[in-house]
Amino acid sequence: MAISTWLWVVASVLLLVGAWAWLYRSRGLPKFMLRSAGTVLLLVALGLAGLGGLLRQYAWLLEDVPAATISLRGLGPQRFEATLRLGDEPARVLEVLGDEWQLDARVIRWTLPGQLAGIPPVYRFERLSGRYADPAQDQSGARSVHDLRGEWDFWEFRQRWLADLPIADARWGSAAYLPMLDGATYQVYLSPRGGLVAKPADPATETLLDEAGW
Repeated sequence: MAISTWLWVVASVLLLVGAWAWLYRSRGLPKFMLRSAGTVLLLVALGLAGLGGLLRQYAWLLEDVPAATISLRGLGPQRFEATLRLGDEPARVLEVLGDEWQLDARVIRWTLPGQLAGIPPVYRFERLSGRYADPAQDQSGARSVHDLRGEWDFWEFRQRWLADLPIADARWGSAAYLPMLDGATYQVYLSPRGGLVAKPADPATETLLDEAGW
């Protein structure tokens, strides 16, 4: 069961107990004590539920695991159709311009208390973009950038409200890129330390890379 699911289960239990404390009438305990305890439990339940919602946007990483797959089909000179699969999400078909594709991700590296507790880093993909092999053309050529983020950005929330709390280190990013070749398929992995690594997904792609001089 995912960590976010466990947080929601605990939050539900605390919510029920907190509501019971508010509604229960006891002759042995003053009402204000029960309601104070109930209020504390309700606040903790809301906090855990909110934290579960935040972490739901991210994938938990325990070891080097395949995180994305990119399949390419040539449409013309420096123009490709990329079929991108991120984890269990539905495939996205995107047009990418240039000679190489680049996939960017942000990673939460926990601060020392979290690391000592054994909490693994979590990640979220940010964008898929095209780039040109020639830096000069990269400055003037047509660009293609596809936003892979959700509607709500945890990093923006952290910078505004959690910057002074020792919860997580959000200033960490990683990217991987390889050439766009007609018929190539790549597998993108993420390591426990937050690094993206792209590899050919099959022998045919390895052959295409060798022929392209990679």
